[in-house]
Amino acid sequence: MPCIEAITHLTPSGISLSMQKMPKDQAVSHFVFLSKLNSATGPYFSSTSARTMRPLREALDRLTSVIVDVDELVVFLMSYPRLHRQPYSMHIMLSNCMFGRQMEVELVINFLLHKKSHGSEELEVLPIVGPAKIGKSTLVAHVCKDERIHDHFSELLFLHDHEITDDKLAFREGCGMKDQNSVSKSNTGKGLLVVVELAGDLNEDAWNRLYHTCKQCVPIGSKIIITSRSDKVVKLGTTQPLTLKYLPHEAYWYFFKTLTFGSMDPETHPRLAQLAMEIARLQSGSLNGAYITSSLLRDNFDIHFWCKVLSFVRGIVQKHLSKFGEHPFDLLNQNRPLQVRRMAIPSEVFMICHQYQRSSQEEVPKIRFQDVVYGSVKINEKFESLAWRSRIPPYYSYVYTCEIQEPKTTGAKRKRSMKGGDFANRISW
Repeated sequence: MPCIEAITHLTPSGISLSMQKMPKDQAVSHFVFLSKLNSATGPYFSSTSARTMRPLREALDRLTSVIVDVDELVVFLMSYPRLHRQPYSMHIMLSNCMFGRQMEVELVINFLLHKKSHGSEELEVLPIVGPAKIGKSTLVAHVCKDERIHDHFSELLFLHDHEITDDKLAFREGCGMKDQNSVSKSNTGKGLLVVVELAGDLNEDAWNRLYHTCKQCVPIGSKIIITSRSDKVVKLGTTQPLTLKYLPHEAYWYFFKTLTFGSMDPETHPRLAQLAMEIARLQSGSLNGAYITSSLLRDNFDIHFWCKVLSFVRGIVQKHLSKFGEHPFDLLNQNRPLQVRRMAIPSEVFMICHQYQRSSQEEVPKIRFQDVVYGSVKINEKFESLAWRSRIPPYYSYVYTCEIQEPKTTGAKRKRSMKGGDFANRISW
């Protein structure tokens, strides 16, 4: 218990009272006793003594109030977990968590743990929709990692487009399915959680076969989550769909700023913070763009380099919006081909033909995408580059397949290439 040391008071009779290491509660009681004593003996003193004692009594009352209030404040603060010191470690936390999706995670968990009414044979389905690269698979991976979900379901099973359209569905032949995330054997007999990830359009006939097979094979209490970029899957749900949207501007700026400055305080670098804010605004809310660009800036903490990056990105975005009406990152998120000019070597142009993700067990390219665009690394005619590697489940690595674009010399040659089919819809960046 906190103690109060060496506090000396003068009683009305002039006696000095000193409390050495007196317990706090006892000290407060002693203060109250002195106040009462002063009030009771007041009439026996002269007006001069009364005027002298009045400020002391007021100071004593204030000190007593402060001690009681501080005690309540300490109890209140102790009920909350400690926060990591900022900004020194926050960038590490953001790199290892799903930022800005806490509410969505809880909504999905509540759906999975909710028990339907008795007698209902309907197999519950939750659709999760949103643009590409917004975090649908990451959200599901975080939910499946939760201990409450592991304790509630006997198996966590994942299916993709080709596994649904195949006539020999994995559910058939004894309802054997590919188990990519087994849970405790003590949950045998409990329901299954089936996650269906759709990259393309919905095949309704395949879905109807899958849903019918699930109803016949899976145990009671099983549930389905289906993720897609298309709003068509909304009609498949038995509950309100969950729609993922891009982060608000304020949240995205905090995310980008924290990743960019790392362990440094942005307030001590106001000019760099201003440049970072403008670069973040040009990212169009892209999480991939935030990871790629923030790592580039953090590795090159120089105001002149940041100014060059800002000018380069601004020119790309403005030219692209004026010509085609679409943001470059929007095209990348849609996996559409994109032509890119290098900042360090403007004469070299290459095409991003395709982007895809690799699992944590697969090898990834050694060339980083930011080194190709902003650096002078040598590239071959066809190459792969690593955009960024996620540190959170499902631990995907995002890879771009690229090839050098030959300069166009004549109008006729350009016209023939546009009719070739492959490059017909490619956009110059």
